[in-house]
Amino acid sequence: MTATGAQTATPDRSAPGKVGGGDAARAAQLRAANINPRTGLATDYLNHFNEAVMLLEMIPDMPECAEDFLGWQPLSYAEHFTASNFKARDLAISAYNSADPVIRAEFDNITSAMTSILTAVSDAMRDVKQNKTRATLAEQATGWVKPLVTLAGGIINGGSEADVDYIMTH
Repeated sequence: MTATGAQTATPDRSAPGKVGGGDAARAAQLRAANINPRTGLATDYLNHFNEAVMLLEMIPDMPECAEDFLGWQPLSYAEHFTASNFKARDLAISAYNSADPVIRAEFDNITSAMTSILTAVSDAMRDVKQNKTRATLAEQATGWVKPLVTLAGGIINGGSEADVDYIMTH
């Protein structure tokens, strides 16, 4: 782990004004908006991926749901919140932008992987017409994406090796 990573594991070492910093008012504002003050991330973004997973899970029993899944479009974190009715969407985007770059990069890598999988499956489903093939694609994609959604949720909620180390030493 780099020195930067070690510093972000302890909230009181973060830079003032940054997510995870000592600003109690900012932390309270983030908490009230369901944004993790330590990570600067909101679980609401995962709803975007959970929607796609839900549609994929329905395809084996209701093949017509494939058309709904094919309508799913990838959105970045900022795009999701800009298009949403999330009450604190500007705060969510601001907190994301000021989040620790290491945490944000880890989160972005996972969400990029989910987006790549879902986009590739969508492309493959457009090329096939048999419901059985679409169902197989949907089941496989669900098996790949659901664990990634869980990982992304762990990052949002501050779960990392550095946090475990911090908890164990204090």
